[in-house]
Amino acid sequence: MAEPRPPRSSSPLPEPAAAQAPATAPRPLLRRPVLAAPRPAARPAVRPPPAVRPPPAERSDRVPAKPPPVAAAACAPREGTRLNKRLAELGVCSRREADDWIAHGWVYVNGAAAEMGMRVTPQDKITVERAAQRQQDKQVTILLHKPMGYVSGQAEDGHEPAAALINPRSQWREDPSGLRFSPPQLRGLAPAGRLDIDSVGLLVLTQDGRVARQLVGEDSTVDKEYLVRVVYEGAGARRSGERAQPLQEIDERDPVHTNVQSVFPQELLERLRHGLSLDGQPLKPAKVDWQNPEQLRFVLVEGKKRQIRRMCEQVGLKVVGLKRIRIGRITLGALPVGQWRFLAPHEHF
Repeated sequence: MAEPRPPRSSSPLPEPAAAQAPATAPRPLLRRPVLAAPRPAARPAVRPPPAVRPPPAERSDRVPAKPPPVAAAACAPREGTRLNKRLAELGVCSRREADDWIAHGWVYVNGAAAEMGMRVTPQDKITVERAAQRQQDKQVTILLHKPMGYVSGQAEDGHEPAAALINPRSQWREDPSGLRFSPPQLRGLAPAGRLDIDSVGLLVLTQDGRVARQLVGEDSTVDKEYLVRVVYEGAGARRSGERAQPLQEIDERDPVHTNVQSVFPQELLERLRHGLSLDGQPLKPAKVDWQNPEQLRFVLVEGKKRQIRRMCEQVGLKVVGLKRIRIGRITLGALPVGQWRFLAPHEHF
């Protein structure tokens, strides 16, 4: 039989610490906190300035990029001839007229509207609208018998231009063209070649750039005929180091006015035909013959300023009268001094 357990002691056991604490809340156990490093004050977000790159020329480690082939071709100047010059070379119009047509949009290159100053090659296809042809058909060319005292171009030194003579009252009554004067015909009318203020004869004024280029262009082959009255002064007959020979028995300084042909040396006539120079350039061959004892006949294919007068001075001749009687196939004929007529449609230089 099991032995009985001793009875539990009745002495009170000690109360837990919580039971012996006062009524106030127990003091918590504090641990020394681990202090973190203080955070820096927040700064406004400022982007750093971009790094300054040296210019490409100063950087030796950078290879300049090459432009794409298309861009390079677009920037390169196009070879060829300017469009206005090409149209003039083809005899279609003058350069100034071509610029006017291009500005109006009447010229096309390879089907696209042409631009001012563009260049073309012989392979390019150039087309011109009919509007340009219609405008060109309205242009006129006028033949004037210029009197003395009028200048060919713009007014100068108080002298009137020859174009001032173009009016309905001075049109030749026997004008074979059948055309009548109208004020628009004066617009753009310009002389195709010059005739000095002291010279008379045939002067051409035109609105048509093709006519102007034919008569005074760099490659013009149209000849002009002049009758030139001269006196002989003898200075040109003097060779280097020689004294001038007497021209007449009365006085060697007295110019010969009559029968100049009899005293003018033949070798100087040959020099007039070929062998003279003006402005440092040799002159083209000319036809020079005696028309009568006091008058020479000149046929020239060029027209430098005061050319005949300066040629004569080099051989001792002085021009006292000059008249142009023909340009190409057009002659002055019976056209009275100070009057004019139209170039007829069937007439050509």
